[in-house]
Amino acid sequence: MTRAADASVYTPELLVTKYGSRPIKVVRRAFEILAGLGSFAINLWLDQVKGQIDQNQRLRAIQLRKTFTRLGPTFVKIGQGLSTRPDLCPPLYLDELSVLQDALPTFPDAEAFACIEKELGYSLDSVYSSISSSPIAAASLGQVYKAQLKYSGQIVAVKVQRPGIEEAIGLDFYLIRGLGFLINKYVDFISSDVVALVDEFARRVYQELNYVQEGKNARRFKKLYADKEDVLVPDIFWDYTSGKVLTMEWVEGVKLNEQEAIERQGLNLLELVNTGIQCSLRQLLEYGYFHADPHPGNLLATPDGKLAFLDFGMMSETPEQARSAIIGHVVHMVNRDYEAMARDYYALDFLSPDVDVTPIVPALRGFFDNALSSTVSELNFKTIVDGLGAVLYEYPFNVPAYYALILRSLTVLEGLALYADPNFKVLAASYPYFAKRLLTDPNPYLRDALIELLFKDGRFRWNRLENLLVQGKQDRDFNAKDALQPVLKLLLGPDGEDLRALVIKEAVCITEAIILGSVVESYNLIPGFLRTFIPDVNAPGPLVMNTAERESMLELRAQVLRIWELLRSSESFDPSIFLPILQVLQEPEARVLGGRVVGGITQRLAARLLQQVLRE
Repeated sequence: MTRAADASVYTPELLVTKYGSRPIKVVRRAFEILAGLGSFAINLWLDQVKGQIDQNQRLRAIQLRKTFTRLGPTFVKIGQGLSTRPDLCPPLYLDELSVLQDALPTFPDAEAFACIEKELGYSLDSVYSSISSSPIAAASLGQVYKAQLKYSGQIVAVKVQRPGIEEAIGLDFYLIRGLGFLINKYVDFISSDVVALVDEFARRVYQELNYVQEGKNARRFKKLYADKEDVLVPDIFWDYTSGKVLTMEWVEGVKLNEQEAIERQGLNLLELVNTGIQCSLRQLLEYGYFHADPHPGNLLATPDGKLAFLDFGMMSETPEQARSAIIGHVVHMVNRDYEAMARDYYALDFLSPDVDVTPIVPALRGFFDNALSSTVSELNFKTIVDGLGAVLYEYPFNVPAYYALILRSLTVLEGLALYADPNFKVLAASYPYFAKRLLTDPNPYLRDALIELLFKDGRFRWNRLENLLVQGKQDRDFNAKDALQPVLKLLLGPDGEDLRALVIKEAVCITEAIILGSVVESYNLIPGFLRTFIPDVNAPGPLVMNTAERESMLELRAQVLRIWELLRSSESFDPSIFLPILQVLQEPEARVLGGRVVGGITQRLAARLLQQVLRE
């Protein structure tokens, strides 16, 4: 921390102070950017005019990659983001831009070694018994050497910051921030505060320039997420780390976009991507601390099948209220409850409390009724982002900065998955996690979302519960002991009267279905010659039912038994899961509830008997 005490911290005032009085430097840089991107745009336009778009595609991809490289780190980061989006860029562009992940031009080794000695205060020979003579990889902000520590013999990666990097990035952000002011003032269809988004992104990039902060990020990330056996986070060697030098454990592995190399090791790319998605869901929605820059250069497949996370410079956090609101938003989308979806935007901090969401509901209905024509699992993330984007532009939304980083993180992962399988759907892979959280999380927001999902128009939707259990069981952390406990506590709590009325009604129907359904099923299993000695339950009598009613009752019974089997067959199933329920049933409120259920069943059976008597 002492070594990094003079590290710069981003503030808008810092940029104004540094570049506001240097107009010549600012104009020269603006001209460089316009000339570089303008040249590419003109060549692309000429290719289109001449009908040579496909013929010159490789040439233009190389030109774009070189333009981004020449324009410096800010544009390299833009290229890194594009390199993971096969839905935005043709394959030749993806191949060329992927070079920007860790194969950028290097700076002189002598400067790097001098930086190490100056930052650490030791000579190279006293720290490392060996160090590679040239970089193993070069990224946007620094380059990496492979070395061996002298005191322990451990192999490490040594990242050294590019000289002059802060100056280059600061000037670009000054220009982009100025463009943001113009957009805020003159571009009406963009309702978000562009300057605030630029400031948030710049703040994250400046944090990347402080390697001590990156080391602290790695330590926190490892503590939260490396408890899973399929996730690897390298250790940091603090004695050999400073503001501009980072020494961490060396990780052998293959980048996630190198599918053939991964498969040669006997690994499955989709399984690794799915590991990344599950870890990202925990990052975004469980602890809220997430890796905001997961491009393929920062994600490695290790020989033993683990997913290794690298480069912890750009991290962000999801506010606690927003984490629950995101899960609730998915539930409301599945339920097609567009009024609730619109209200979610308050909790997500997209809208101020004084904004009326009524006009937003038809826009959501218009998009999602069309998008959900099949099933939610068939949607890809880009479809949702594009559709919501159209709604966001049309109404007075203010997109928080954390949301932009979440989009970046998830779109990168979806892009990686599309390499391996063009039909891969992030939502389908994510739904087991959402189902597990809904069934087990005691958060009041999620508990209410679960109740909304399970009850509709006064009826319990057993098919929804069955589907949640089927999906939830696919999540390795699903625990049958915790399933539905939050709802049970609400049911017997002081605020659960409305829910109790629904549960009593449903409990009566279930009990009747199990009793009468079992009688009907048992009778139908008796051999024909023995049925002459037993009253026919299908004939006029107390159990008389029409065919539709009998089939409905048998289906309900079968559904309840399937749900019981799903719980019982869970790996974490233990008969002791019923202890909390038995303890709760000893409470006075539970005995009253039980009495009301028994009374309801008695009335139901008596009504059937009376109906039969009157019919006779």
